[in-house]
Amino acid sequence: MTGSTYDVLTRIRANRQAPEPGERCEMCSEPICDDHQHVVNVEGRQLMCVCRGCYLLFTDTHAQLRYRAVPDRYLAFPDFALDRRKWEALQIPVGLAFFFRNSTLGRMVAFYPGPAGATESELDMVAWNDIRAADPRVDMLVDDTEALLVRVPDDDTEPPDCHLLPIDACYEFVGRLRMLWRGFDGGQDVRTYMDDFFGAVGDRSKVVLDDRRASSEADRA
Repeated sequence: MTGSTYDVLTRIRANRQAPEPGERCEMCSEPICDDHQHVVNVEGRQLMCVCRGCYLLFTDTHAQLRYRAVPDRYLAFPDFALDRRKWEALQIPVGLAFFFRNSTLGRMVAFYPGPAGATESELDMVAWNDIRAADPRVDMLVDDTEALLVRVPDDDTEPPDCHLLPIDACYEFVGRLRMLWRGFDGGQDVRTYMDDFFGAVGDRSKVVLDDRRASSEADRA
C-alpha cells in the first residue's frame, strides 16, 4: 500500500462519526449497507467488507498493493474446452469447482464445495496448463479477485458451464451450499440452488467467444 493511500485512510478515520448500528467498513468503520463491496487481503487470503471510498483506493490492478478491490465483472465462456477426461486429470472429486490465481503463491488454486464449505484441491498444473493451451480465455482472470467457476455435467455430450465472476460471489455461493448441504451428495435443495445460481449468473454474464475457435469455424464455412 502506498503512503498516499495510508494518508487517505488516516483522514477517513479521523473524520468519521460515532459508529451506527449495523455492519461497518473493516477499514474505516463507516457504516455500510448490505449491498457493499469487498477487497481482498492478498497476503492473508481474506475478504474484507468495505465502503465505496475505501474500495476505490484499491482498484488499480497494476499497483503493488496489499489489498485489491474485487471487480464486478461477469463473463460466460460458451463451448469451454474442457471434457470429462481433462476434468478428471485435475483430480477434483466433484463436478463443480472454482479456480483463481493466487499472486502470493504464484500459481492457480482450486476449490470445490462440500459439507465443510470450500475445500482446496491440490491442482495438477500440467493438467491445468493443458486447459489453458486449449482455451486461452482463462487468462482473462484478474489475480486474487476473479475466479473461473466451472460445472461439469454428468452427461458427456453436454458442454460444461463456465463463467468468470468475482471471487466474493464464489465464496458466497459455496457458503450457501454448505448451509443447504444434506447427506452425501448435498440433496435436492443443493441441486436446485446450483441451478438457480448458474441461471442468474448466466443472465448477468457477457458472452465471450474463443476467438481462435470462431476463426476456425469461419474458415471452414
